Formats: sequence, C-alpha cells, structure tokens
Amino acid sequence: MTSKSKRATIYLEPELHHTLRLKAVQMDRSISDLVNQAIRDSLFEDSEDLVAFDVRSDEPDLDFEQVLLELKKRGKI
Repeated sequence: MTSKSKRATIYLEPELHHTLRLKAVQMDRSISDLVNQAIRDSLFEDSEDLVAFDVRSDEPDLDFEQVLLELKKRGKI
C-alpha cells in the first residue's frame, strides 16, 4: 500500500470476508490489494460501457416486439 492510500471502512458478509482472506493468502496479496483491483476492474468496465454507449448513441431505437418478429421470420428464434 502506498503512503498516499486512503483508509475506508467497509462491511463484508462473513462468508465473503472468509473467502477473500483465503484468496489473499493463496495469491500472496493483501485483502486491500484484492479489493482495490476489483474496484479498479469494475470502474474500468463501466468506462468501457460508457464509451460503447456514446459510440452507438446515433443508432436508431428498435421496437422490441418488431425485433422479435423479425428474428422469428428469419428462424433465429
């Protein structure tokens, strides 16, 4: 952990905490490292989603029922 790290209190379900402790030992990493990485990964995934939404923002909206009918006509469902 770096000296610039901030401290936070989080409450984990007992089973989740136990599993996280076992994984930390198995991977020879701290629980903080694992939690930081999981948060980093989640935020990165969110940012990828936002970029994808932005890229596709000009695409037309499709009626769900119409899409289902088209898929049925083509034998896809």
